[in-house]
Amino acid sequence: MKKYLAVLLVAVLAVPAFAASDDPIGACIYKYDDTFMTNVRRAMIAEAEKTDQDLDVVDSQNRQPLQNDQVDTHISKGVKALIINPVDRTAAEPIMNKAKAEDLPIVFINREPYAEVMQAYDKIWYVGAKAEESGTQSGQIIVDYFKKNPKADRNGDGKIQYIMIRGEQGHQDAVLRTEYSTQAMRLGGFEIVELGSDTANWDKVQATDKMKGFISAVGIDNIEAVLANNDDMALGAIEALKAEGYNLGDPAKYIPVVGVDATAPALEAMSKGEMLGTVLNDADNQGYAAVRIAAVASEGKPVTEESIHYVITDGKYVWIPYRPVTAENYKEFMK
Repeated sequence: MKKYLAVLLVAVLAVPAFAASDDPIGACIYKYDDTFMTNVRRAMIAEAEKTDQDLDVVDSQNRQPLQNDQVDTHISKGVKALIINPVDRTAAEPIMNKAKAEDLPIVFINREPYAEVMQAYDKIWYVGAKAEESGTQSGQIIVDYFKKNPKADRNGDGKIQYIMIRGEQGHQDAVLRTEYSTQAMRLGGFEIVELGSDTANWDKVQATDKMKGFISAVGIDNIEAVLANNDDMALGAIEALKAEGYNLGDPAKYIPVVGVDATAPALEAMSKGEMLGTVLNDADNQGYAAVRIAAVASEGKPVTEESIHYVITDGKYVWIPYRPVTAENYKEFMK
């Protein structure tokens, strides 16, 4: 908590002064219809407007070949820096090489390049959050709920029978959120039984379909909790539960669902009692930090904590802390 407050203190109270430029910062977002990345993009645009930066943001439509072409277009237009949210994590290296060949600063966001890529260029940075934190916190939300509500153990066997809805196959956030959420439940003193697990690619509609399949396969009466790697998928699972008459206000027909991101739709679902909790993935500060790094680096100035007003680890990483969001504090995050 102290680290989170320190990050917010410098981010909110200190706004760096950057020189305006006719050359834009070129940015690529892996797809615009991702709820979380939409919030990051909005924060980037707001920071650019506040500091009089020309920011050119494009939608890569979840297609890596398109994004590669967009990077080339940005470079041909004479951008002064790049901000890239890669479609595919493995594409970070060739994109970095394009920037390196032009001596352009490049900031990756949300999907972390491999360590060797980060070390291969002196003008590369990453802004994101440690996925293991979000996994631990989402698992702890389930633990706290079961300890406060013994009847949540619907069959009384002392175990948590759960469904896991994972993000993209091989994505580091999906892997770590899954691993650390289950670890947190075990460390919280519970035996756990996975009734079903599948990927839904961060997508609400896919998650609804997958949850319907789980309900058909194992029976809704046997499901005691649902964990999803992001809020869109959590909300998709809730749609499937609601179709069965669950999570509509009847305490006897309630299955706790936890997501990650603290998006506006998730907070709204929490306000209605449909969703147990989520974990704040701080889109605003990720967007602000990315633009600040790109602006400072493009001017040839050192990227330091003093120049961007965020803590920097190993000279290349800005980690924005997660925060658990529960019934007790969700209103703090509603805008």
